[in-house]
Amino acid sequence: MSYGMQQAGINILAGIDFDKNCEETYKANIKGAEFIHADVFNLKKSYLQKKMSLKKNDDNLLLIGCSPCQYWSIINTDKEKSEQSKNLLKVFHHFVIHFMPGYVVVENVPGILRRKEESGLEDFIKWLKSKKYEVHFEIHEVSEYGVPQHRKRFTLIANRVTGKKIEPKKQGKKLTVRDVLGVKNGFPQIKAGHEDNTPFMHTVAGLKEINLKRLALTKKDGGTRLSYVDTNLAPDCHKNRKSGFVDTYGRMFWDKPSPTITTKFFSISNGRFAHPEEDRAISLREGATLQSFPPNYIFKTTSIANTARMIGNAVPPEYAKAIGKAIINS
Repeated sequence: MSYGMQQAGINILAGIDFDKNCEETYKANIKGAEFIHADVFNLKKSYLQKKMSLKKNDDNLLLIGCSPCQYWSIINTDKEKSEQSKNLLKVFHHFVIHFMPGYVVVENVPGILRRKEESGLEDFIKWLKSKKYEVHFEIHEVSEYGVPQHRKRFTLIANRVTGKKIEPKKQGKKLTVRDVLGVKNGFPQIKAGHEDNTPFMHTVAGLKEINLKRLALTKKDGGTRLSYVDTNLAPDCHKNRKSGFVDTYGRMFWDKPSPTITTKFFSISNGRFAHPEEDRAISLREGATLQSFPPNYIFKTTSIANTARMIGNAVPPEYAKAIGKAIINS
């Protein structure tokens, strides 16, 4: 979010995150911004105000809340582990009350809107309107905003400055996998298990022999497990089953936006994350590219899983940039 907003021309003062692992990556890419390692449940508003020299009722101040969204997600995640995070919007609300910024942005999964009463969203929107903020809130499909990926996100943009609702501008043509990946876009052909120790990180997870055999039989450009469902290569849970969820072990389509890039995109057993024609999962840099990170974005991480987690959890920068531009243009 910080990177996309900065690309739009907004001056990023600071980013707050509970995950210390994000610090090096943040500092490497968000020039001139402070990384504040803090748990917002314990972060004092007075501390933030003093540290960043913030003023209350500042028309030029923008507060952005992108809380972890596992609790509200329809994906099967451990809700117990994310129990506390469900109240992050309510905590963010208190910061907005304290600072009364000119602009507010909230980004989350669509589930936060489906359960707006429990998530605190309903009260937050009512409060914003009572304070004369113009509020746009909607489920956006990021492929309509320059991101080569299908991904639905809840986005709220509120402002008390312009007297008009602000929303990001849709782009015309949707980008596809072919538009951004492949040899012509700077991604040389590689094999499963390839390690790229340069900052480009065209690194890909290894595959067991049986998965290589499965991919060898999987039709290029969008093929699925149905290519070998009748053979002894099919896992027991898939054997002879021609209905149900077929994305697992599937290939991406060249001429469509990619499926949603999750934190497990490096593994073909976690979705349609196989390369459209090479017998491997997509690489770390390919996943980042489908999230709309530029080639020169640096990831300071220690493992494939950590890097994929950071990429999959991110707000696609091009989408954040579209929001930032809408705010500036207003």
